[in-house]
Amino acid sequence: MSFIDSHCHINFKELAADIGGVLDRMQQNDVTSALCVSVNLADFPQVLALAVEHHNVYASVGVHPDYESVEEPTADRLVELAAHPKVIAIGETGLDYYRLTGDLEWQRERFRNHIRAARRCGKPLIIHTRSASEDTLRIMKEEGADGVGGVMHCFTESWEVAKAALDMGFYISFSGIVTFKSAHELKEVAKRVPLERMLIETDSPYLAPVPFRGKVNQPAYVKHVAEEIALLRGISVDEVGNATSANFTRLFSV
Repeated sequence: MSFIDSHCHINFKELAADIGGVLDRMQQNDVTSALCVSVNLADFPQVLALAVEHHNVYASVGVHPDYESVEEPTADRLVELAAHPKVIAIGETGLDYYRLTGDLEWQRERFRNHIRAARRCGKPLIIHTRSASEDTLRIMKEEGADGVGGVMHCFTESWEVAKAALDMGFYISFSGIVTFKSAHELKEVAKRVPLERMLIETDSPYLAPVPFRGKVNQPAYVKHVAEEIALLRGISVDEVGNATSANFTRLFSV
């Protein structure tokens, strides 16, 4: 039995001071690898350094849609930074209309640049969408995101949104939210997404799964996401762990 945390932020201050402990607890809980995801260019060197230093940590490069007043990534810059072999994805990128209001055209243009960069360098996308699924899917189609694929990370949308992303060749990733008692609709989505198109993640240090809800999350806890999905689908935890690990390896070519 093994698991892979397909999306975490172990460079964030809540975890960065104890990287050795984070990696030890991963090993103790059969978590073989983790993808440390970039949220802005200023901190990308930290993300890449972790991936270079640790054989079972990978990196992405991108700028999160919530980060308004930061260096704006051009497609050229993203392609340049993605050339490193430990950088296996572009993102996280996407749209978030939940926290920010007003004219968000800059967010949509940033998303387009990430998709263009991914298509140029041939690396998959890590897509964040919140309160913006219609525009997210529209821009994915307009920019040809289906030509490179990727993952809808920390998925919290409806089955209809999941199906549209699946039809474009994307994977769906579930976080600790799927373990929350209130996540009724999401649990139903987790039953329907084909196992061969599913990933699991922590999004740590946030969104710790039950029984650690409210505490600092870490990659070692990703097995609790797998346990919940196994329970929902009536299959073994081994099956979920092995399938999602194989999916990660296939999607990110590692």
